[in-house]
Amino acid sequence: MKDVKESLIQIPLEGVESEHCALIVDKGLQKTEGITSHKVELNNRRALISGDSGVLAKAVQTIRDLGYGVNSVKKNIPVLQMTCASCAANVENTVRALPGVISASVNYAAAVLSVEYLPNMIQAADIRQAVYNAGYDLFLETEDPEAESLEDIHRKNFRRLQQKTILAAVLSLPVVIIGMFFMNIPYANHIMWVLSTPVIAWTGKDFFINAWKQARHRSANMDTLVALGSGIAYIFSVFNTLYPQYWMQRGLHGHVYFEAAAVIITFILLGKLLEERARGNTSAALKNLMGLQPKTLTVLRGEQEIQIPLGEVQKNDIVLVRPGEKIAVDGTVTSGNSYIDESMLSGEPVPVFKKENDTVFAGTINQKGSFRFRAEKVGSETMLAQIIRMVQDAQGSKAPVQKLADRIAGIFVPVVIGISLLTFAVWALAGGENGVSQGLIAMATVLVIACPCALGLATPTAIMVGIGKAAEKGILIKDAESLESARKVNALILDKTGTITEGHPEVTDALFLHDENQSRQVLFQLEKRSEHPLAEAVLRYLGSAGQLPLTHFESISGQGVKAQLEGRTWFAGNKKLLLDNGISIPAEAEAKATQWSSEAKTLVWFADEEKVRALLAIADQVKESSARAVKHLQDAGIEVYMLTGDNAHTAAAVAARTGIKQYRAEVLPAGKADFVKQLQREGKIVAMAGDGINDSTALAQADVSIAMGRGSDIAMDVAKMTIISSDLEKIPQALVLSRHTVATIRQNLFWAFIYNIIGIPLAAGILYPLNGFLLNPMIAGAAMALSSVSVVLNSLRLKWKKQTGNPVNLSTDDVTGMPPDRTNFVSQNKTERT
Repeated sequence: MKDVKESLIQIPLEGVESEHCALIVDKGLQKTEGITSHKVELNNRRALISGDSGVLAKAVQTIRDLGYGVNSVKKNIPVLQMTCASCAANVENTVRALPGVISASVNYAAAVLSVEYLPNMIQAADIRQAVYNAGYDLFLETEDPEAESLEDIHRKNFRRLQQKTILAAVLSLPVVIIGMFFMNIPYANHIMWVLSTPVIAWTGKDFFINAWKQARHRSANMDTLVALGSGIAYIFSVFNTLYPQYWMQRGLHGHVYFEAAAVIITFILLGKLLEERARGNTSAALKNLMGLQPKTLTVLRGEQEIQIPLGEVQKNDIVLVRPGEKIAVDGTVTSGNSYIDESMLSGEPVPVFKKENDTVFAGTINQKGSFRFRAEKVGSETMLAQIIRMVQDAQGSKAPVQKLADRIAGIFVPVVIGISLLTFAVWALAGGENGVSQGLIAMATVLVIACPCALGLATPTAIMVGIGKAAEKGILIKDAESLESARKVNALILDKTGTITEGHPEVTDALFLHDENQSRQVLFQLEKRSEHPLAEAVLRYLGSAGQLPLTHFESISGQGVKAQLEGRTWFAGNKKLLLDNGISIPAEAEAKATQWSSEAKTLVWFADEEKVRALLAIADQVKESSARAVKHLQDAGIEVYMLTGDNAHTAAAVAARTGIKQYRAEVLPAGKADFVKQLQREGKIVAMAGDGINDSTALAQADVSIAMGRGSDIAMDVAKMTIISSDLEKIPQALVLSRHTVATIRQNLFWAFIYNIIGIPLAAGILYPLNGFLLNPMIAGAAMALSSVSVVLNSLRLKWKKQTGNPVNLSTDDVTGMPPDRTNFVSQNKTERT
């Protein structure tokens, strides 16, 4: 009973409002593996459980799967003092073991801990203390304006690393020259000892301090390998300098390896310096996003214009924006107008015209006009802040392919230490008269050349660059798994309204037969009073008109509207309205009506009591980019389907205009999800793109879900990718980027594995019996440093690759193309407004 009490976990519940709910949760916990005792307290809104290690994560997942919530805190916290992938594994394991922590994941490339915990059991400060005790540190945000920022800490650490690298290089160079060419000068060993000691004791002291911290916690990392490798070479050389007679008495020569010890430290420091600089570039996209908001802005307080810091702006403040200024927060224009450059958010290069009542977004740039707007979303609520948060979360997430690398990195250092000890033993026993001397150096070389960092950096650096590149193009990707999965997509389902089309009806064609000016004015007044949803499209097309004294206005159900003006009756509606009132249809109008109806456009007829005055065609316009995007996808062998709740005739017209070969009309929301399941049963990897609430079920079911940025919040919450500009051409770009990113990850992992598979045996001296080759520890240090740098630089190549959505770039998998036939399932249409 004592053990149960000690491991008791209190889980705060959300949404458990009745005994029935509590019973559901309790039964769910009863079935959860690893839970030894459980109890749900309705009055306290909590569940009490105890069980095996890791049971908290399972319990929380069970509760959420049942449809209830858990009151938890999710944070991304920067990690300090990590030096390799093994460090990341140590921090991750340390945090996961803490009571109250639901999940923990460390991204080594981003140096970020993503943690979810129960605030009633543990706080961020407790997590930091545990990490500190393990030999690392966390950077917790503080509200103190005088506190040092994370950027300041990174800048200071980089400057210190730079100084140490330069000093180590300056001192190591003469040691190398003496050791290689002037070993016979007087006191050569003592000179090298004096020059190499500051390199080991000062520029390399962090390796030894960190190695000691790891040893105290019975763990090891890259610092352990470097400290052992350089330390063995240094101590062996000091011994041989002070006691050369020890070897002479045994008929051997006591070699010194001061140059190896010093150069190992120098090369590792240089590698870290280059790696830090390159890794800084991997997060350049995120830094660019963060730099979009101005530090200050001008607001109107009373009648005064006041410049205030960004943090002091409040909701409903009136903000003034002058030409060339960046917009600080989200809001609605209250007066003035201007063109706004929104390319940094949407990826669209053409500035957008903003007028009164239009929405403006933080981070966008005003062009030549001036305007005022009311602040509506400030701080973390702005669209820019949400994009930054989403990019940070995505860059901190782990792709499935990274799991193998993480497992290897976790056991890498102990395995390498074991190999180095075995190397020394073999050399000492079978290496002849110089076996011990050469064995020590081979042991040091094995320790130095082994590199878990390249393995640890292979995946996260590519993910960071890939997700940052996507954000620059207006494609928000929620996690690394989505980025990895997108490359496998071979079937794409598109919703019609708002995805393929603009999502709102517009007048596309107009035919005026008599007195266009008068017809426009009267029609405007009729539509202004109409309650039909298409009336707004007609009003937008006509613009504005003066008031006319209409009388006897009447709405005729299923036909349209009519009213009187100056003794004459006017009609606006469908063809039946005109025919029922004895108005004949001229041949010219009949021909146009037939043509536009065949294009699935809705017709609005306008007439007086004698003749037809005008004919308007209304349609939800297909986006300019839709047909190009569909062609790119089909040329790449991806099957494109269209699903719509609209009628078959409209669906057929849209499919014909965009080149989509398979579509379904009059599909209900549940039918969309069922169609996704049907394709998945056929073995297809399905992507779904939609913008509405009715698409959310299908989006959740799809392997890769894509939301249009101008659609509903629910669709964007469910989807794993969001296209900010709602431009379909971004989808092939996202798929290309996914394939490039995964290809880069595979290249990185291949070279990281090959480097260690080849390097470690060479360092151990496997070629020595064949050709006398023994790897110099200095060369091993250089190779180890460059392996990490090469992985980061390979990931950075993604930044300069073109993601054009070109079919040649997309078609890297063997995917079967679409059959040439067009299939539809419903054949009934009504094209006139009723």
